Amino acid sequence: MKILTQACLATLLLVGSSSCFLSRADIQQPISPQVVTALEPGVHTAVDVVERLGAPSEVVQLGHRSAYRYEYQRNKTTGMFLFIVGLQGVDQRSDRVWVFFDEQDKLTHVAATFEAENSEFELPFLGEDD
Repeated sequence: MKILTQACLATLLLVGSSSCFLSRADIQQPISPQVVTALEPGVHTAVDVVERLGAPSEVVQLGHRSAYRYEYQRNKTTGMFLFIVGLQGVDQRSDRVWVFFDEQDKLTHVAATFEAENSEFELPFLGEDD
């Protein structure tokens, strides 16, 4: 009976000290790909871009020209603790948009990548195959 009690106690201790968690954090506001593709070089101005996308994350002066950077970031974190061992996986992906303007604040170029929606919850040992 004493061995059975010790086994039950060990099992409860192991199960009681185990835990897992999921966490998602969004940084800045999502960027709509439809709004970005609707921006037309030579037609839209810096004011038009700010009206559609909001305030930029960064403004870069390029001589008399300028560029605005917009960024939205999604972080997904997964963790598991087993007794004294902890495992954690973080997948951080971003949507980034750069818009470039000439001396008269007319839009000249737009560059964008959209990856934030591809972030996933996974533990380190369950990662992508290399």
